[in-house]
Amino acid sequence: AGVLDRENMVSIVESLCESAKFKTGDRVKTLRGSLNGVILKILDDGKIIWRPDGTKSELTALPESLLRED
Repeated sequence: AGVLDRENMVSIVESLCESAKFKTGDRVKTLRGSLNGVILKILDDGKIIWRPDGTKSELTALPESLLRED
């Protein structure tokens, strides 16, 4: 890919192979790992409302744009 190191790219591909069943309270991170946080709510259309660590902001994301943290 040229932008991500091999370890991150392998992690992303492996996580896409799993079925992502997120639930409220799960710890997540963005695909690039630039933000980590917690899921606050899952909307009826499948979008995820989550809060990045250290902020009071609430972000909306598609499930495929987040990875569950180990």
